Amino acid sequence: MIVITAPTGNIGRHLLPRLLESAPAAGEELRVVVRDPARLPDAVRGRVEVVTGSHADAAVLDRAFAGADAVFWLVPPDASRPPRDGWSGFTRPALKALTAHGVGHVVGVSALGRGTPLADRAGLVTASLAVDDLIAGTGVAYRALANPSFFENLLEECDSIREKGVFTDTLDAGRKVPLVAVADIADAAARLLLDRSWTGNGSVPVLGPQDLSPDDLARVMTEQLGRPVRYVRQSLDGLYGDLVGYGLDEEFARAVVDMKRAKDEGLDAGVARTAATASPTTFAHWCAEVLRPAVLSPSCS
Repeated sequence: MIVITAPTGNIGRHLLPRLLESAPAAGEELRVVVRDPARLPDAVRGRVEVVTGSHADAAVLDRAFAGADAVFWLVPPDASRPPRDGWSGFTRPALKALTAHGVGHVVGVSALGRGTPLADRAGLVTASLAVDDLIAGTGVAYRALANPSFFENLLEECDSIREKGVFTDTLDAGRKVPLVAVADIADAAARLLLDRSWTGNGSVPVLGPQDLSPDDLARVMTEQLGRPVRYVRQSLDGLYGDLVGYGLDEEFARAVVDMKRAKDEGLDAGVARTAATASPTTFAHWCAEVLRPAVLSPSCS
């Protein structure tokens, strides 16, 4: 039995079809934890066991983890609370349920940066690494998918790209960093969940095929969208002001800024790209398959 949390989220909606395709042949059953089962595709609902509720709820997790062999664990960021409280607090009920039900393996979504001098001052990343430590501390076999920023973050910019030909971030325009498609993260998670020969705890970096700078992204988007796209760098103070203005918790907003600062200082540069850490989806392919349809649609929502 494999349990998938956040099955309708950015990663989960890619992971679930992959497991549905491969799990039956491997003798695996699937169970999902979802607040609103109506958000699951009709074809999916009949093929998985559904536990309705939040995976922050101890009673829900007690039902979901009973008889489970493996769990895909994802903490949705809560912008209304300080991140360490929100993410660690969200995970604590899972620690008891994992132990109580003897779950053998957990795959979690995390971040790059562990072991670097920036790890303890990287905001959201620091909070994510703390969650990894909590889960690993239960004694369960644990693998943290150590990810850089996602291509999909650019979907938040698609109105600006469509209307102004502009996207923003806080990175230096020439700084090359790893970036990844969420579909590749889902592939890595599926492999680990289906082949549970691994033991102990550790990280599995998913780095994408190449490092790219904001200027590189602008060039590729211009080519793939057939219209000029340029990068405008935002200040960290400006980002903080915008986030607080949108109503985010002030500590959460500061944690976003601290993460952005750490990434610009090299937080994601500590892992070498090898055949084991690279993933296949190129930014050009992602633009053609995902960003272009979104930009060309009347609205990104």
